[in-house]
Amino acid sequence: MANGGGPFGIGNEILQGFIGNNTLRDYTHASKTFTTNSYELKPRFKFLFHVSFTINTDAIPYLRSAGVFGNQERNDLSLLVKTAELPKYKMATETLNQYNRKRIIQTKIDYQPVTLTFHDDGGDNARKLWYYYYSYYYKDPTQQYLAASATNGTNGTVNNQTTGSSLNTRDIYSDTIQNRNGWGYSGESWLDGTGSGTGGGKPPFFRDIRIYGLDQRKFAEYVLINPVISNWNHDTYNYTEGGGIMENTMTIDYETVKYYDGAVGSSRPDVNVQGFADRSHYDTTVSPIARPGGNRTIFGQGGLLDAGAGIIGDLQSGTVGGLIGAAQKAMRTYQTFGGNKGPGLAAVVKSEATALGTQVLLGGVASATRSVMNRPTGVFIPTPKTSPSTPNGT
Repeated sequence: MANGGGPFGIGNEILQGFIGNNTLRDYTHASKTFTTNSYELKPRFKFLFHVSFTINTDAIPYLRSAGVFGNQERNDLSLLVKTAELPKYKMATETLNQYNRKRIIQTKIDYQPVTLTFHDDGGDNARKLWYYYYSYYYKDPTQQYLAASATNGTNGTVNNQTTGSSLNTRDIYSDTIQNRNGWGYSGESWLDGTGSGTGGGKPPFFRDIRIYGLDQRKFAEYVLINPVISNWNHDTYNYTEGGGIMENTMTIDYETVKYYDGAVGSSRPDVNVQGFADRSHYDTTVSPIARPGGNRTIFGQGGLLDAGAGIIGDLQSGTVGGLIGAAQKAMRTYQTFGGNKGPGLAAVVKSEATALGTQVLLGGVASATRSVMNRPTGVFIPTPKTSPSTPNGT
């Protein structure tokens, strides 16, 4: 009789299905592959990245005199980057014969151009980036058109030209051409705000462009050294693309690449990832889905009182899962408040008490007391030990 037959065949199959078999497995393999050692084998996501533009400090005085590209303007550019290609390399090789055996030798390395795209924003920041690069290196945009002012048609004051040539003058057959040195690439000594030249030619506009890949509170950084724009393309307006958005495309050449990695810092804006999480644009409010005991706060979401309520609720459930959950919350809270991870518990209490008092003075009694109402009166949490390195204790 075939396997599974007989009076007990169906019953055996049901029994095997109930107790489990080797044909259907759980997710242990994927878990061991991708979660081990803090997700070290997990692939990075394409959408988690940040780009920072470092404009040469020697060029900044000229740009600031034009009223653009202060620290905030440079940080704003990072928010406009839509896509960023990472560095690409091409090694030149030659195939030689060693007594008819092929030998491949390397002769040089070429750094391939990379492309960045920007949203064509309503504040004109991306277009200004191009315009000031364009007017920094080339004299064409400084010439006058229609009006008498040399700055006519520009996005701002241009200080390296005091007069301009009229684009309307017909001088094809003239004996002399007005301002014949006022066109094309301008690589002469740079004139600063005082009118004195540096004598060494214009410094590079960009010192570097930094591309950061972000993952698991860590970053992988690529620094493109001395980048130069080799192509800039504006987009195309099109009535048929009702859902399309405008963008600008920039292609850059660069001299070499530096590689760095590290941890994303806790300060805002971040000091490790240049310009990241600037408070002027980033929401630094703690997520409402924060786990109890995971945040250094007393009354806030995921703070000490949330942990206490969660621990008591787990213990009152009377189940094994409840005991495990209570232990997890207690340990998480201990780690959050018990180590040298920031201000001590007393400092947190003082800070939040001050904030609540401020809300009361401003008339927000309801909002100030809402976070402490309906809370448990007791908190079940292990008491951290006093560390010798912190005499005041925790």
